[in-house]
Amino acid sequence: MKLFSNTIYSLENALNYSSIKQKVIANNIANVDTPNYKAQEVSFKSELDQALLKAHRLDERHFEFKQNRQRINVYTKNTTTFNHNGNNVDIDKEMVEMAENQIYYNVLIEQLSGKFTALKEVLKGGNT
Repeated sequence: MKLFSNTIYSLENALNYSSIKQKVIANNIANVDTPNYKAQEVSFKSELDQALLKAHRLDERHFEFKQNRQRINVYTKNTTTFNHNGNNVDIDKEMVEMAENQIYYNVLIEQLSGKFTALKEVLKGGNT
């Protein structure tokens, strides 16, 4: 019997992704005026979606999907230049991505909190 479901591990991986993405965005914003700085992006969401798609068990007799830490790739965008100093940070895009990421993170926290609240209720036997 497992104490935590695959959902909790998936939420953990998604939170790790969101945390790293927030750091990368903050770094891009901090370097908005740095000459020749190239913005970075995080590649993980599509990989997580692929892993979750492969992980779906249709029958209890199927092998269980083993939760591994998902690989989070940070890569540099070298193909564009927005500023005269060779910098390619688009501050408006970065601010939008930061706001989207914050909303995504908050939703994940709410879902995880709900899972732990339900687990707490089960452990208490449903009595409050």
